[in-house]
Amino acid sequence: MAPAITLDHTLPPVVPESNQTPATAPTNTLFSLAGRTVVITGGGRGLRNDPDNRQEWIAVQKLATSKGLQATYTRCDITDEEATKGLLENIAEESKARNMPLRGLITCAGIQQMVPALDYPVDGYRKMLDVNVLGTFIPAKHFSRILVEQKTPGSIVMIASMSGQIANRGLTCTAYNSSKAAVHQMCRSVAQEWGQYNIRVNTLSAGYIRTAMTDALLKEKPEVEETWMCGALLGRLGAPEDFKGPTIYMLTDASAWMTGADLRVDGGHCASA
Repeated sequence: MAPAITLDHTLPPVVPESNQTPATAPTNTLFSLAGRTVVITGGGRGLRNDPDNRQEWIAVQKLATSKGLQATYTRCDITDEEATKGLLENIAEESKARNMPLRGLITCAGIQQMVPALDYPVDGYRKMLDVNVLGTFIPAKHFSRILVEQKTPGSIVMIASMSGQIANRGLTCTAYNSSKAAVHQMCRSVAQEWGQYNIRVNTLSAGYIRTAMTDALLKEKPEVEETWMCGALLGRLGAPEDFKGPTIYMLTDASAWMTGADLRVDGGHCASA
């Protein structure tokens, strides 16, 4: 467990609503992440490219450099509280030194497993909750502690899933679905606690996405893709690029009055029976 830290609970000054997001503010300013640092946990698979693929990571760094930005990658077990706490504190210090304060967090780490509930081993269920639930809570907790100490506002985007609200046809994923439902409730609960510190917390509930993780699933069970496509109102499954805009929206001042909410991006899947 992390050692107790005494926090100064003096609330930041209240900014009049009329000065939060002026109607005259340019749209590109509202949707800008300029001048701030954003941490993404779980960037190894799924919605992100695999940083172990050297060529892809070099391309990411070149793109960042061309835009005057800095992209770094560090291995960390997000279920290890001490390691995660230390990493976030280091990032906060480095960001402050570069005059790019820590302002955003995307908790993206997650695992998936298809096992019938009657056969689900308790250890496997526990691991799912450790990674998907604790792996969301631990980074969010220590990110927010840093912001409270620094008296700076911030935004957390917890990657959830439509599977936290529905049971997926053709899939036996009780543990995964339960973990994502837990993320939804975690979001609402901490948003209620942390709003006083100008920390916003929202979830992004993704639909079916073509990623390395889902490709492996569809290779094992090709019939599942047909089931998924039955609910694809736009005629395709999602791609990682489909979540770029929604995530940026929730991180930036464009969503300044949005907290404790869920933004579902599922290609219309949940709109049809």
